[in-house]
Amino acid sequence: MSLPDLPVASARAVGERLAPLPAHRRTTFWLRARRWWDDLVTGLEVYADPHTVAGRLLELAAAAYAGRADDLHVLDEQRLLEPDWFQRPDMVGYAAYTERYAASGTGLPGVAERVDHLRDLGVTYLHLMPLLEPRPAPNDGGYAVADYRSVRPDLGTMDDLRDLAATLRANRVSLCLDLVLNHVAQEHEWAVAARSGDPHYRDYFYVYADRTEPDAFEATLPEVFPDFAPGNFTWDEELSAWVWTTFNAYQWDLNWANPDVFCEMADVILNLANHGVEVLRLDAIAFTWKRKGTNCQNQPEVHQLTQALRAVARIAAPALVFKAEAIVGPDDLVHYLGRGVHHGKVSDLAYHNSLMVQIWSMLASRDVTLAAHALARIPAIPSTTAWITYLRCHDDIGWAIDDGDAAAVQLNGYEHRGFLSRFYTGDFEGSFADGLVFQHNLATGDMRVSGSAASLAGVGRALRDGDRGRLDDAVGRLLLGHALVLGWGGIPVIWSGDEIAALNDPHWDEVAEHAEDNRWAHRPALDWDVVDALADDPGSPAARVCRGLRAMVRARASLPHLHASVSAHPLPTGAPGVLGVVRQHPLGAMVGIYNVTEHDRYVPAWWLAAQGLDPHAVLDHLTGAPPPVTEYDDLRLAAYQAMWLTAR
Repeated sequence: MSLPDLPVASARAVGERLAPLPAHRRTTFWLRARRWWDDLVTGLEVYADPHTVAGRLLELAAAAYAGRADDLHVLDEQRLLEPDWFQRPDMVGYAAYTERYAASGTGLPGVAERVDHLRDLGVTYLHLMPLLEPRPAPNDGGYAVADYRSVRPDLGTMDDLRDLAATLRANRVSLCLDLVLNHVAQEHEWAVAARSGDPHYRDYFYVYADRTEPDAFEATLPEVFPDFAPGNFTWDEELSAWVWTTFNAYQWDLNWANPDVFCEMADVILNLANHGVEVLRLDAIAFTWKRKGTNCQNQPEVHQLTQALRAVARIAAPALVFKAEAIVGPDDLVHYLGRGVHHGKVSDLAYHNSLMVQIWSMLASRDVTLAAHALARIPAIPSTTAWITYLRCHDDIGWAIDDGDAAAVQLNGYEHRGFLSRFYTGDFEGSFADGLVFQHNLATGDMRVSGSAASLAGVGRALRDGDRGRLDDAVGRLLLGHALVLGWGGIPVIWSGDEIAALNDPHWDEVAEHAEDNRWAHRPALDWDVVDALADDPGSPAARVCRGLRAMVRARASLPHLHASVSAHPLPTGAPGVLGVVRQHPLGAMVGIYNVTEHDRYVPAWWLAAQGLDPHAVLDHLTGAPPPVTEYDDLRLAAYQAMWLTAR
């Protein structure tokens, strides 16, 4: 077999790589290469000679394919036959730090020992936070990678990683890892070589002899960490130059305009895939292409290059999918799942950050008007992709409220963002929250918030006050938030500890390298004593939340309406403080209704009928029974109640 425009030398090298394989394996490789060749080449058109680069990448793909384990080849074939595997309603995710999920000191093998907890929750996707070897602390929580081919020594080895992936796979759990694309640690071998004067590796980074170019870029660049890492460039004595450092001084931005960088990272991706990783979270992907006069985020070349990376992975290891870590505005976000010529050809998954922000906004304001408008305005995504939805994650919450969305519902965006920051840090009358201020930018007024879901929802305050009613409300908020996340579609991800209503860690700053970063407050070690004793105290917040989550996950798995290919359409319901989410499936409509207030609410019969459901002939899948209907045919929702309704 042959490919158009494949350089002769590359064709020969690929053939040599494949020669030891059985004939059917060789045929499969060339069929995949034909299928994704055009995607690969067009994605590489940012380079002067895309066909030559494509040839280099096909050689890398052939080497990885030839070295791939037999069971992973079988998984590849299964996934190609079931391309919607990650879109199905039985997909539920869980995210954790390895050392904070496993028993102390047990690392990756310790995660395997606790797979039963994941199975009990119904988890089918596990995201382990950065575990590739970072620089010594500080290392941005592991996102300053010093070696992409080694695991942190305290967590284990690459063999341990392969073994864990196999254990998870045997339990129908797909492993997700972070891959930092935008930068490496200054201790990475590429940066070390650049410092030593090697011109080949110096060109892996953005290096400037004086401030002329950096100042020209800075004119339009925002600051990611204004409190402890102001500016975007750092002077390095060994380089005798300024180097681009978007995040921290010890994280050097990679020069993706250099095709050698692309090939290096493609090889890293294939190596992780061959260790059994099934999902790669493409960290800081929005920053990977630089253009003067812009904020150097979301540039068109980002999507071209992601398309090319995806094509390489599809050829060698199609069981692998990409998740874009792009916490950007809705209009930019949808491009990471593919728009226009890249439709369905870039990342398979992307974070629905707006949903998380709007859930907390609704709970603070007891109003759904802004959320209904803002969420409805997000463009449709390709039917072959899916959102990652979540109530909380490892990161702080930045109040991504668009000024235009706010103005459309008669709000001031700046003031609403300020309200949310004050509310969730407890600096607002009537607040129930225990959040912490993270990165307050005095120049812009931007203030982000740290805190666990339970602390933000008011569990901590209610427990301290001994107020049973307020505790019920706090648990209700948590379960309502999870119901919205689980009922949206895509892959809902539970942040470790949220399943037991874990509060902020009061000792978060006792680890020296964490002392300046209060995001560690909502990253506590999972309390296995609480997990193991859930049945002993069924009325505790931990037991109530965990029981509720398990029930929702079971209900979700039984609902084909929650397949990610079916769009979610949010809209007001006619009842103040009640959000509706309608999904039109070939089997009929599914309607989610969510009361974000602490008061009973009534959804009019006419509204439900307008969505295609008769209030007298519906089933609430969260209770397994018909919902309560008043004498006026209205549906009554109790405080913080959610319903998932379909025709009986």
